[in-house]
Amino acid sequence: MSLIEIEHLTKDYGNQRGVFDINLSIEKGEMIGFVGTNGSGKTTTIRNILGFIKPTSGRVVVNGMEAWSHSSEIAKMVGYVPGEIAFPDLKTGTNFLESQKEFLHMDNMDYANELISKLQLDIRANLKRMSKGMKQKTALVAALMNDAEIIILDEPTTGLDPLMRVAFLDIIKAEHKKGKTIFMSSHMFEEMEETCDRVALISDGHIIDIADMNKIRNRDVEDFKIEFNNHNDYEAFLKLNYNFIRLQEQFNQVTISLPKENINDLFKDLKNFDVKFITEVKYTLEKHFKEKMMENKENEKNV
Repeated sequence: MSLIEIEHLTKDYGNQRGVFDINLSIEKGEMIGFVGTNGSGKTTTIRNILGFIKPTSGRVVVNGMEAWSHSSEIAKMVGYVPGEIAFPDLKTGTNFLESQKEFLHMDNMDYANELISKLQLDIRANLKRMSKGMKQKTALVAALMNDAEIIILDEPTTGLDPLMRVAFLDIIKAEHKKGKTIFMSSHMFEEMEETCDRVALISDGHIIDIADMNKIRNRDVEDFKIEFNNHNDYEAFLKLNYNFIRLQEQFNQVTISLPKENINDLFKDLKNFDVKFITEVKYTLEKHFKEKMMENKENEKNV
């Protein structure tokens, strides 16, 4: 069995709100991204994994334990950053992290102090008066400081400035290299693309697609945009045997998709044309998911 098994999970709040028939297996040491807009079901799924809410049907199993029945045992092996951070009634970040240390029966604060330094966090600040970014960084330290086997992050970079976002992603990559199992929700495709092994797209409570990032990064085809200096060359190029995925006649531009092994043949053909420019069009996770959403909408129309 996988470390985390989500099996036919449904949490129905009515009026088409919630999550519906979610299936996802997460292997030990895998980093899974969970992408979707606000209200798509990301947080509801996470709360079911942690056993905070009871499913309408289906179940979640974490390390062999059914989540709803064993939420307290699961909490001991999970480092968690919630989407909405609410701190206990303690005066400073120092007091909060010390209380976490005691709760988790930790021997020292060595790793916590390392994280504090990397995130440039002043833990002496008053908890209630911290900025959103400071609260986010404090919650990140609290989630990671006990070296938990599983890390669950709900929109963890919200409130972080660009430099701190980079520092955080470096920390998460290091945790992944240690063999940690990480589940991170976000609405930012770039973060998922940079860090994850697989990424699931959720929309209106349904998983639309699960992308293998290795396949996204290492596709056996490449896309190129080509613009010609005159319309005659544009028309002549269209007669060649290429897979045209976009035409912009007003600019004398074509976008083609071709196998990597045929790239040299393309450049040989282009010697016969007056080319203004050629550029590779990078295939991204966002583009992949947009295609899947379009396919899904077309399938719904045809049902």
